[in-house]
Amino acid sequence: MANAKIGWDGFEVLRGGVRDAGMAGDDKSRQKYGLAEHNFAVGTGFEKEAVADEETMKLRTAAVVGGFLSVAMISGYLARAGSKDESGRMRVDGRERTYVVHVPPSYDRAKTVPLLLALHGRLGTGEGQEKLGHLDKVSDEHGFLVVYPDGLNRSWADGREATPSDRHDVDDVKFLSALIDKMEGEYKVDASRVYATGMSNGGFMSGRLACDLTKRLAGVAIVGASLSVNVAERCNPAKPISVLVLQGTKDPLVPFGGGELGHGRGGSVLSHDAAVKKFVELDQCSGQPRRKHIPDNAEDGTTIDVAMYQSCAGGSEVAGYVVNGGGHTWPGGMPYLPEGIIGKTSRNLDASEVIWEFLGRHGRGGGA
Repeated sequence: MANAKIGWDGFEVLRGGVRDAGMAGDDKSRQKYGLAEHNFAVGTGFEKEAVADEETMKLRTAAVVGGFLSVAMISGYLARAGSKDESGRMRVDGRERTYVVHVPPSYDRAKTVPLLLALHGRLGTGEGQEKLGHLDKVSDEHGFLVVYPDGLNRSWADGREATPSDRHDVDDVKFLSALIDKMEGEYKVDASRVYATGMSNGGFMSGRLACDLTKRLAGVAIVGASLSVNVAERCNPAKPISVLVLQGTKDPLVPFGGGELGHGRGGSVLSHDAAVKKFVELDQCSGQPRRKHIPDNAEDGTTIDVAMYQSCAGGSEVAGYVVNGGGHTWPGGMPYLPEGIIGKTSRNLDASEVIWEFLGRHGRGGGA
């Protein structure tokens, strides 16, 4: 299945989320959209995916993709002319790792530019993440590089000890640090303005990087995730780091209130509020947060509540974005599967623009 190989069909992202959070038991939703139990099946170790009736799946996913392409073309989500994507590969700890780099049309080797690592969800791919949040469009508008790495076996070792990469002792912190080195060697990267963001498994991995890679990163943005209990217990950043945590209150895959994922199979995670509080404490923020409410201007049943902690050590900031009524989705991004399975995709917020506005104003060692 060609689309599945690059994760563009959106179906890969759902299968990963279902596997992570144990939502495979939602028979009603699967039957409603014609998604059989075996469509979500995964094996053990570096697993082989079991996919039945490939042609039927192509038709089902084509409908989803076709709908998004129409929206993308109308909304200008497709990359501008002059920008380009470059694929690459490298070896870390004897394993081949792959990635895609998006270079904006304004890139000039005479000037340094920021770098953003964008991490996909479980069973997704770098190219799939590229389409999910239209970060290419934001990159083209603001002139920063985006690199979309691929997790081994479509997973990240995010510290929950629940993914194939975790179970096989993959060192993704080392890989992503080496990837930053490679980007700095091949492009004119501003080493003080390197950031990471991610969705779901990629969001949890971004949270881990906020604890384990602060010597390289100025900030991270976590979407559709929080922070694993395992990582939170040992989190001791080398320096303050700016962190944004964004989650929907009705996320059916990662509980907003925290707890176990998939009856414990997906590990234990902090609640949204606890994750924000953890980073507020780590960054030694003082005073009360600046709060903002975004009403349901899109009339899609969602609203946004923002808590921004700005008086933090080293010029860092911590932000909590609560999408009231939102699901396991990227606000303003691609609704990669029906609402009945993943929840609502809010149109009251463009997460990609918000993430860049937040991250882009920070440099390692203080505000940008």
